[in-house]
Amino acid sequence: MSTSTLAVQGGTPVRTTGFATWPIYDDLELNLLKEVLESGKWGGAGGSGKAGYKPKLPQMEEQFAQLHGAKHAVSVVNGTVAITVALQAAGVRSGDEVIIPPYTFIATATAALAYGVIPVFADIEEDTLLIDPEKIEALITPKTKAIIAVHIAGAPANMTRINEIASKHGLVVIEDAAQAVGASWDGQGVGSIGDLGTFSLQSSKNLNAGEGGIITTNNTDLWQNAWSICNVGRIPNGGWYQHEKLGQNYRMTEFQAALVLAQMTRLEQQMQLREQNAARLEAALAQIEGVKLLKQDARVSRHAYHLYMFKLGPELAKRNVKDEFIKRIQAEGIPVSAGYVPLNRNVAVLDATEAWTGTRTVYECPVCESMCADEVLWLTQNVLLSDSQAIDDVAEAVSKVAKSFL
Repeated sequence: MSTSTLAVQGGTPVRTTGFATWPIYDDLELNLLKEVLESGKWGGAGGSGKAGYKPKLPQMEEQFAQLHGAKHAVSVVNGTVAITVALQAAGVRSGDEVIIPPYTFIATATAALAYGVIPVFADIEEDTLLIDPEKIEALITPKTKAIIAVHIAGAPANMTRINEIASKHGLVVIEDAAQAVGASWDGQGVGSIGDLGTFSLQSSKNLNAGEGGIITTNNTDLWQNAWSICNVGRIPNGGWYQHEKLGQNYRMTEFQAALVLAQMTRLEQQMQLREQNAARLEAALAQIEGVKLLKQDARVSRHAYHLYMFKLGPELAKRNVKDEFIKRIQAEGIPVSAGYVPLNRNVAVLDATEAWTGTRTVYECPVCESMCADEVLWLTQNVLLSDSQAIDDVAEAVSKVAKSFL
């Protein structure tokens, strides 16, 4: 049968082997975890462990902050809690509004709604899928207290313009950098550009501890607030029972910190490989009719490539073939997925917002809704850790499937 025959029609799949496995670990993780285990200090508070043991959490927080050019870092249980704590540390309270994009993981909204902060949705840019700064100002009201800029897929949002708008209106800027460890905007590390940054260490992320999160900031007062909220209201260098704020126990463990320390030793090499493979794939996809690439602002000085995203071109998009395109390309052995659904239409978010406000408000975000329904396709970060043949197979499969629609 011809190699051009689609696999879904009985043809030979382009790829019959898998892609790079994730997570990646070796004896370094094993040795650091063993060191924590034998130390007797497994948690992040109380007790010093056996003599000579150097706690991993302070080491990890310091290195993580340095990686992003931030003065301070606070570790937390996950990336969702990181956003909630960042909002609280910045003084955002129940009943206030925060402007976010609709093209993001649901946690960006639910982290706010968890304590009554109301998400207001600003549409995204068609060419980047990042929050459109020019849609923000029209949504600002007296209740608006913050903007959350989400660095989707590892591409930083337009922090220059977002900070300008925030400064003009006296708003806090929080960077949701869950997917953007190591990324930078105009030479500055994400998480150090706004007032606070939040990161995820969940198992799929480029820096993986199974679960966990980090808050970064250059503002010492915000760091102290965040630290206190995560440590049941204690204050840095205060007494064990000196609780001066209302807080919770959101601490990570020494085991997770050990994993992050080990994983960070490989991060730069992995980032370079993702960048190399993304460039190779980009060059190949640019030649394929029926496919459209995202644009990247010249001020994105480093893209983390947690995802590689591309789009169906206008001719295919208007035919509503996205689901069938995905089915055909998956049959060719390529793990393409559909990506997010618009949060501005999410029933759980709408219900929770109505419960807090008494009003059911649906924000119109036509660009996001169109992109989600008809255009955007994803490849996850481990695909970009594969060899060059794997990347060529992705491009060949996309070309094969695109031709089947033309």
